[in-house]
Amino acid sequence: MSSIADTAVVIQSSEQSVPSTPCWFGEVSLIAHYLKRLGVLSAIEERVRFARRRFGHYELIDFVAVLLAYAISGEATLKTFYERLLPFATPFMALFERDRLPARSTLSRFLAAVDQASVEALRALFLEDLLARPLTKEQPGGVFDRCGGQWLVFDVDGTRQAARQRALPQTSDQPAPQRRLLGVCAPGYRGRKRGEIVRTRTTVLQAHTHQWLATIGSAGNGDYREELRRALSMIQSYLKAQGLPPSTALIRLDGQYGNGAVIDDLADLPFVMRGRDYSLLDRPEVQARLQLPPDQQSIHPESGTARLLYDCPELVITPKGSRCRVVIATHPAGAAKSRVGSTREGVVYELFFSMLPQGAFTAADVLALYLHRGAFETVCCDEDVEQDPDRWCSQTPWGQEFWQVISQWVWNLRLELGHQLHPAPLRTTAFAEAHTPEPQVMKSPIPVLPNSGTPSVVRTARMGCLPGSEFPRPRRWDAALSGRSSSHGTRTTKRARGYRADRVCGQHWSLSPLPTARSLPGLRCQNLEAAPGECHPPSVDLTRSLDRDHDSSHRNSTTPVARLEPMPDATRVDAAFAQSTP
Repeated sequence: MSSIADTAVVIQSSEQSVPSTPCWFGEVSLIAHYLKRLGVLSAIEERVRFARRRFGHYELIDFVAVLLAYAISGEATLKTFYERLLPFATPFMALFERDRLPARSTLSRFLAAVDQASVEALRALFLEDLLARPLTKEQPGGVFDRCGGQWLVFDVDGTRQAARQRALPQTSDQPAPQRRLLGVCAPGYRGRKRGEIVRTRTTVLQAHTHQWLATIGSAGNGDYREELRRALSMIQSYLKAQGLPPSTALIRLDGQYGNGAVIDDLADLPFVMRGRDYSLLDRPEVQARLQLPPDQQSIHPESGTARLLYDCPELVITPKGSRCRVVIATHPAGAAKSRVGSTREGVVYELFFSMLPQGAFTAADVLALYLHRGAFETVCCDEDVEQDPDRWCSQTPWGQEFWQVISQWVWNLRLELGHQLHPAPLRTTAFAEAHTPEPQVMKSPIPVLPNSGTPSVVRTARMGCLPGSEFPRPRRWDAALSGRSSSHGTRTTKRARGYRADRVCGQHWSLSPLPTARSLPGLRCQNLEAAPGECHPPSVDLTRSLDRDHDSSHRNSTTPVARLEPMPDATRVDAAFAQSTP
């Protein structure tokens, strides 16, 4: 019996442990070399200052190197990270031109001692590095509205991290318990996360490139208005670096910011957010608007929820008199209680505040823009899986903030290097093509029937109709039909059997529609009654005809967003039709 084993293969084993190189060590080497070539590491050494006694042999760049590698590694804790890194400590620190790896306890003491000035200097350098190297040299993506204008979307929202606390006995003969995370966390809204205390982190995301602009953390629920002001200043710095005016920014906010006080803080920047001031529904002008038909209906593509949309422009929101556009969305209440909105008499009401112009964004567009905030949640989910910036690195607020700024820096570097490896154009979203309607021009205001000549005098029998006596009788009835050829030798064709000659005054399948009498303004009030023996041709509904032509042209269009264009107004079309008539 033969064996397929190769006799030249020798397997040896030893009791001595030989650690394997971590899988993330190659990426750390690449990013370290990239930052050194760009001069970012030297900029951190020069501009981020932190002086403290008994600092030993270490500098601030040593701790920055450890935190960079920790963000890239994705290890759950600093303990497991150090266990993988210690066998390769010397080559790791050589990547950053350093010779000694700080111990884990030394890193903990550094993060506990770091102050606000150092964190703000690091945050400013992080934003400057982002603005110095745009992701693409082309346009930075955007949303194009129905008028052809471009908007850059920024998502401002907060993420929360809850912390567990053990139950400790509290009696008079025992000292008060000392909680380690009381400096960085506080009681607050936890959402669906388990824990007793929470920390909120407000983040700013460029929605088209998925680059982080800032992170601002605080204990508990935080001061959301102050954090929003700081986020807006960073957005304005980003727009200034891109050479774009502030009016091109579109800020998306969730329901936490949906009150009148936040509208004053936005400083006339365009925004869209969910409103939470449901007392607006009790106003008389809002109740009067709800009694009228809705402007649009929106059906969610996934849940199938059909919402009726009522657009209320220029509604007073704040006591100072600030006005805002409010879109009210209603849908029937289900068996379970709705998690958002206000339920009244079996109807769920949702409010959406916006400063977007009505001509550029319809009510359905405003709703779709807000619901597309789900993309922000996807980015947060990817960040949690790849880097998890909410991992606890320090028990002090500024130490935790220092670590989270480093984590966002690593995210942007990964995006930048990935785009250089596989360049791809940025996505753009157009709700509809920019379209300028052209006025309707009639080549011949009075149609000329075949073989009948042009009438010299036209009288109207009644409003919107032309009497049949104004059209001379043809020799054969089918000769008056537009587009039918004359047949010699036969009085009627096969298709014409069964029709009398006076049916020419009715609407035939091949007879093109006649223009209404409103195209002749000088004869509108003459001869409202038909003469004896005359036939009333049916009036042609111009609005219905134009709508039918408009629908057919859009069905034949190959542009996927052409169906989202608004339908033409019948009154304006009638006016243009009348003006074009000589």
